[in-house]
Amino acid sequence: MRHALDDTDRRIAAALLLSPRASWRELARCLGLSERTVVRRAAPLYGDGTLRATAVRNPAHFPDLIPIAVRIRCRPAKISQVARALARRGDTVWVDILGGGNEISAIFFLDGPDARNTLLLRDLPATDAVDAWTTHSVLRVFPTAFRWTADLLSPQETAQLDPGPPTTPPAPLDVDAALIAALTQDGRATYTELARRAGTTPLTARRRLDALLRGQVLRVATEVDLTLLGAHAEALLWITVQPGALHRTAQTLSTHPQVRFTAATSGPANLLIALAATDLDALYTFLTTVVGPLDGITGIDTTPLLQTFKRTGLLRTDLSGPRRD
Repeated sequence: MRHALDDTDRRIAAALLLSPRASWRELARCLGLSERTVVRRAAPLYGDGTLRATAVRNPAHFPDLIPIAVRIRCRPAKISQVARALARRGDTVWVDILGGGNEISAIFFLDGPDARNTLLLRDLPATDAVDAWTTHSVLRVFPTAFRWTADLLSPQETAQLDPGPPTTPPAPLDVDAALIAALTQDGRATYTELARRAGTTPLTARRRLDALLRGQVLRVATEVDLTLLGAHAEALLWITVQPGALHRTAQTLSTHPQVRFTAATSGPANLLIALAATDLDALYTFLTTVVGPLDGITGIDTTPLLQTFKRTGLLRTDLSGPRRD
């Protein structure tokens, strides 16, 4: 994994954040580079793990999938051990230690009520290092927040990689599970490889994947250490909004270029925002000039991220090893 990227590498990475399955030719045309340059720069970034691509299901289209965000208070001496154990679970998507050093934030995709009850009524209570937790059901995710590019692309370049408006989600097919499993392991797998894994033809795999992506049944995501792109201040904002203003506020914040994730939730706070800013001063500016003027907000808890263990379902590279489900 790289410790630094030059300007060209950063722009290629930003384009792949926006369009994780874009072809080398599409990237070259968008960025004004030769296709050979894009291949020469991007392929090694995937090869050494600086860039990784995966797929994430949209819980809105999987009725048995229960998404929850959990804030877990732990004994500081044991918090890294707990975070590492959570990250190695197959049902966690994000796992971060928050800035106070005694709290973990985790997003779970749980396979049904039994899995949820096991987590909340057995697993967490049985962990001695866990003192308390707060659970938020994820009610709605606002996909426009997934267009974060660290301001490294121009509006014209961003428009070239725009997938267009979503379409009607397709009805489920038996082939979907195998396609999603293959994409989860490698979000840039070729259609030939996807077809082999799903037992179908490359043309069918391409058409079906296009339908699933355009229908927002799932999304392909590129993961990278955000500090490589100049974002040195990440934070979660737990915002309390009056119900009548919730949808409007979520839509407004989800389109801001520093926002990476936006979800309406249940619980003490009803809006969760993941923010990636250049530095603490930029975080302050966001709070005072973007969040501050919005009507309907009655409270906000800003929690900087201290350490990340898992993002978009991918373990931090130095935690890889046997997964404990």
